[in-house]
Amino acid sequence: MPRTARASRGGYCYHVINRGNGRAEVFHKDADYQAFVKLIGDACQRLPMRVLAYCLMPNHFHIALWPHKDGDLSRWMQWLLTAHVRRYHKHYASSGHVWQGRFKAFPIEEDEHLLTVLRYIERNPLRAELARRAEKWAWSSLAVWQADQVPPYLHAGPVPRPAHWLEHVHQPLTEAELERVRRSVNRGTPYGSAAWGGANRATSGVGGQSAAARPAPESGKVERSLFGLGW
Repeated sequence: MPRTARASRGGYCYHVINRGNGRAEVFHKDADYQAFVKLIGDACQRLPMRVLAYCLMPNHFHIALWPHKDGDLSRWMQWLLTAHVRRYHKHYASSGHVWQGRFKAFPIEEDEHLLTVLRYIERNPLRAELARRAEKWAWSSLAVWQADQVPPYLHAGPVPRPAHWLEHVHQPLTEAELERVRRSVNRGTPYGSAAWGGANRATSGVGGQSAAARPAPESGKVERSLFGLGW
């Protein structure tokens, strides 16, 4: 049974993450963020990819992807991160690891679970207290969606977003939602219902029990605590 993103399947949505080596800061200035966003576009020109959402943070990133074909996600991410590391070392005259190993990617069920992940990704700047309004953080898809021109690689996705998506993003996730997202990230498991996770884990590229297979506790840490985990 395939267990890593190397076996990623086309037609599934994925939550992709990585952070700086040793949780170190990767994006030091606006030009660093700009360069990475440009590379996202360049990667999509080299290999077509549907980007549903992204958010760049000082020491990590989140991207939601909807690849067309089997293996596309791995090839696309490999080119993106290799190109970024090459640019980083040239710009800062540095060497060594920039990212903390290989990226992680988790399949997402295409229903309310996908909307929860997209909302989680785009409200990251609020959770980290980097912006008072999520759309004011320039280095996320939410800011780009508000612009007059949206790059062709940004895709609305297979699940329609609520009409008032911006207001929806600004509503904090419930403790149950946060716990399930965190479980998916920490355990490397699909994010979806128990039935979906069991039926699809053998073909979606990640093994293990779905993050929603066990109920989240009724009480827990506040939303901001997830940023302390580096995600």
